[in-house]
Amino acid sequence: MGKPRQGSRYLYEPFDAASARIEAHERVTDERWLALERRLTMIEKSLERLEKRVWLAVYGAASLIAADVALSIFRVG
Repeated sequence: MGKPRQGSRYLYEPFDAASARIEAHERVTDERWLALERRLTMIEKSLERLEKRVWLAVYGAASLIAADVALSIFRVG
């Protein structure tokens, strides 16, 4: 039919720059979302560990108070 085309196919096919930008933006947004989810998961795990430590301190203080009360009862009695 005609002369075969030589060179890049992008010279002959239409290119939709707006669509390419939107797709690139979606990929970047997805990666940022995944990174945010990973960070939030790490923060949640850290908060759980901190909560366990706080409750351990609370129970430790309560047990010291209970031991002091028990000792004072035994000394009086």
